[in-house]
Amino acid sequence: MPFLHSPALLLLLLFLSLPFSVQSQLSLDYYHKTCPDFAQIVHDTVARKHATSPVTAAASMRLLFSDCLVGGCDGSVLVSSNVFNHAERDAEVNRDLPGDAFDVVTRAKITLELSCPGIVSCSDVLAQATRDLIAAAGGPSYKVELGREDSLVSKVSDVEGNIPKPNQSIDELIKLYTAKGFTIQEMVALYGGRTIGFSNCKEFSDRLFNFSKNTPTDPEINSKYAEALKMSCADYEKNPASSAYSDPITPGKFDNVYYQNLLRGMGLLASDHALVNDPRTRKFVEMYAGNQALFFKDFGEAMEKMSVREVKTGGKGEVRTRCDAFNSINHH
Repeated sequence: MPFLHSPALLLLLLFLSLPFSVQSQLSLDYYHKTCPDFAQIVHDTVARKHATSPVTAAASMRLLFSDCLVGGCDGSVLVSSNVFNHAERDAEVNRDLPGDAFDVVTRAKITLELSCPGIVSCSDVLAQATRDLIAAAGGPSYKVELGREDSLVSKVSDVEGNIPKPNQSIDELIKLYTAKGFTIQEMVALYGGRTIGFSNCKEFSDRLFNFSKNTPTDPEINSKYAEALKMSCADYEKNPASSAYSDPITPGKFDNVYYQNLLRGMGLLASDHALVNDPRTRKFVEMYAGNQALFFKDFGEAMEKMSVREVKTGGKGEVRTRCDAFNSINHH
């Protein structure tokens, strides 16, 4: 049949197979033969780190989000040979001691290099470690597909406009997440990750001290909560490290209390509070506040999707020897 050979049809067939081919190069048991101890090494590294520094789970999640939302999940965010991660910190993504997340990835990678040198990518370590850390904090254990390659470039200019900011409106947040291929419900489920970790006072100080000319404090913040936050953040201008937990009730536990807090007027950032003020998102907040099992299921599925966003495979990237530098730099 001659029409089968038409160029347009071939292009269509090629196009249809493209997204599948990238995904199909990832697999759950990618290191089964080449690095059989991969899962155990990451798990053990995570267990040690979580025991000494419980904020690592939140830090790792922020790091994964900023990696996957900016250039795809390719470990760009780990590279220190340029200003990417400094600008990225200035953009206030990694609100939870990013050093802890870099540290856990570096430690796991060093052990992996001894066990199976040159095999495991840094982006796979970050994805697996994040999942294990969330589980260690009491959250769901979702599937992590493996086989990502690490990026060959990392540009500071890619950051702006690609990651959510603390004071964004709900319209801006929805626009950002839907442009990245997430539904509104997936966005609300991912925000539930803020059940662990904290934010710097400067990110929400306007809601406490400078809300408007006649009303210094946002009247929609729970009044007792507002008073407690003002005490925690009294000297935030002099002490840039002053911060507050994003879930003050069970700060170290991964649960659905974040959503329950939002309904009580205890959303910390303007963007947290925005989720309850818009009917498009409020219905999901109410749903997850009343059903932790559903939240865990939806969060896990949204994280599986986030973790494979625009991955590099098939030689489009490399397996870095050190996570903070490209191999071409390592070799000099």
